[in-house]
Amino acid sequence: MRIFSGIQPTGTKHLGNYIGAIQQFVTHQDRGEALYCIVDLHAITVAYDPRELRRSVYDLTALLIAAGLDPARCMLFRQSGVPQHAELCWLLCSVTELGRLQRMHQFRDKSVAQRELVSAGLLVYPVLQAADVLAYRAHEVPVGEDQREHLELMRDVARRFNQRFGDGEEVLVVPEHRIPEIGARIMDLQDPTRKMSTTSSSVEGTVYVLDEPDAISKKFRRAVTDSGSEIVRSPEKPGVSNLIEILAVARQVSPEQVEADMASARGYGDLKVATAEAVSEMLAPVRERYVELRADEQRLEAILREGAQRAIEIAADTLADVRDVMGLGPGAKRRERSVP
Repeated sequence: MRIFSGIQPTGTKHLGNYIGAIQQFVTHQDRGEALYCIVDLHAITVAYDPRELRRSVYDLTALLIAAGLDPARCMLFRQSGVPQHAELCWLLCSVTELGRLQRMHQFRDKSVAQRELVSAGLLVYPVLQAADVLAYRAHEVPVGEDQREHLELMRDVARRFNQRFGDGEEVLVVPEHRIPEIGARIMDLQDPTRKMSTTSSSVEGTVYVLDEPDAISKKFRRAVTDSGSEIVRSPEKPGVSNLIEILAVARQVSPEQVEADMASARGYGDLKVATAEAVSEMLAPVRERYVELRADEQRLEAILREGAQRAIEIAADTLADVRDVMGLGPGAKRRERSVP
């Protein structure tokens, strides 16, 4: 089985990124052939600083390895280092509905926020995201709940391509999403009705992966909770429910176990302290290893370059088949495909 997922290099990575994506990457690298891509081409669809982007790619590479990704057990690479992503994006535009792209929530939200330019790249973003996955004929995509809409478009694009050009064959694999059962949506500690976010969350409500223990403790102590005192998950208790899920992930137990463990707690204060301590303990090894890894940019670049070379071998095979069935090029007899 082949697994693919991508992550944006921009923004300081927070607890939601760590639980919803990075931890999943580490877990899945041993479930099959895993490819993890730092999607710098996606990052340029909005205003950005080129120097900051380069720095952020190294920041994220170091963070991913510090969290447990092993370049010997997976492929870790920079998206722009594999030109097949951009080429396949253009080819897939021929089977993607314009109207659907205009209705995508991310396009509508981000286009409203753009003051100077709403780029065509922002509109085509989901097609590039589809190309990221389909280039590798990946079977499974670990994602957060917020990416479900994009995954459905990706699946429809693959089906439409196969119907139009496949002649009865599955040229592109229709992938399945894999959303974590616990921690798929970590909420802002100051506004537990909103997802913790790099761009729209409050600083006080966002726990960053590289935060020091004192900062983590302070943010959890100030976390907004709910009326009453019972520590249970409930739609009426978004703040408490969020803390229970975070604590469950940090302790590697079920939310039901957390509720049982906290049954004798003296109130929400005990829950906040327990969650802060568990999160600090979970993140401490990542923070410590990150400092060592980030200092060696040459090593980080070598890892990204080697990962890209391995990824190109897979993506080039897919692109050769895609170009052939679309009638592009001299029309040489296609190689027999071996979909993993």
